[in-house]
Amino acid sequence: MKPFIITAVLLFLGFSCSDLVEGINEDPNNPTSASYQYVLTGAEVGNIILQTGETARKAGIFCGYFTGIDRQHLGFSEYNLTTANFDPQWSDAYIDAYRNAVEAEKAAEAEAIGPITKGILQVLQAQIIGTVTSLYGDVPFEEAAKIEIEHPVFEDQVSIYGKLQNLLDQAIVNLESGTGRPAAGAEIYFDGNPAPWKEVAYTLKARYFMHTRDYAAAFTAASKGVSAFKNSLYSSHGTGLDESNLNYLFFAINVRAADLKTSNFMASLIQANAAVNPIPQNYRGNAKTDERARYDFLFRTTNVGVQPNTLADKYAAQTAPSAMVTYQENLLILAEAGFRSQGFAVGLQRLNAFRAFMATGGYLTKPNLAQLKYDAYTEADFAPGGIETRII
Repeated sequence: MKPFIITAVLLFLGFSCSDLVEGINEDPNNPTSASYQYVLTGAEVGNIILQTGETARKAGIFCGYFTGIDRQHLGFSEYNLTTANFDPQWSDAYIDAYRNAVEAEKAAEAEAIGPITKGILQVLQAQIIGTVTSLYGDVPFEEAAKIEIEHPVFEDQVSIYGKLQNLLDQAIVNLESGTGRPAAGAEIYFDGNPAPWKEVAYTLKARYFMHTRDYAAAFTAASKGVSAFKNSLYSSHGTGLDESNLNYLFFAINVRAADLKTSNFMASLIQANAAVNPIPQNYRGNAKTDERARYDFLFRTTNVGVQPNTLADKYAAQTAPSAMVTYQENLLILAEAGFRSQGFAVGLQRLNAFRAFMATGGYLTKPNLAQLKYDAYTEADFAPGGIETRII
């Protein structure tokens, strides 16, 4: 009898001790899984950081939109940099944005959410990788979100663009399905509405066809792209410091604002005042075009120089949304792709559609309409001696 009692006590103590330490190595502040809706939100926030944050500023330096004047940004303007300078931006792209988008898709499939959610996540993935390959060329794609692969293979840029077109085609089919919208509030751009997402998918297709110089395909895709300003893909921002417009944080809050200014070239294109325009002959205004309202929306002069305008209702205001895929981009793709694939008349017609949009204020917030004019162009305006024959 005694051996039985001893054995029973030992078993009881063993189970009790096991219960006491069960889960001791699980950190409740670092979950290893989550419902699709939370990962979706995280992926979209990560995408905002990628599309409108430091990656955009560095790209702006190399495109001539910005000029670095101090510290690291001065080095970037002088091409004094190493691969390590881009490590944080690759983390933004592949960890915070792309991997989250892929994991959200897996979670949505596991939870049997449905095709619309899958389509949204496919468009998001295409936008992320499209941005990365457009900036860096050959980059990881298919293996990039597989955590078990330490060194994912770099794929050819042209091949990636082809795969992105296929991914967007799949996304469009899923978005057209009519079922499987994400939970309310989980998708922070359009709250899961498939209609604007489908248009964004077509505009992304057009954008990538422009990158590969397939202008006829770009025109066809853009014809189904973002059809109204309200359907543009913009990031949303608020008054909290951690939800502010990223340009506002850099140029109005961050001490690094003194590192960077708008380039003289960029400012000269739309500064109507010749007395302060750094390169007056570059101004693109003419008898049919008044850029004063657009300049006022985009820029202001600070003690550093011309910088993005962080004042209320301006381009880089604290709560200002940031453009990622827009109606105005789609209009201009139709203009250029139409001109290149179908001729001058089509290109001019589409350019005038953009100008008509801008003539009523366009994407500007509360513009001074007295300082804004975008009258329609005619063929004569582009003839020798016309008002649009200058070459910069």
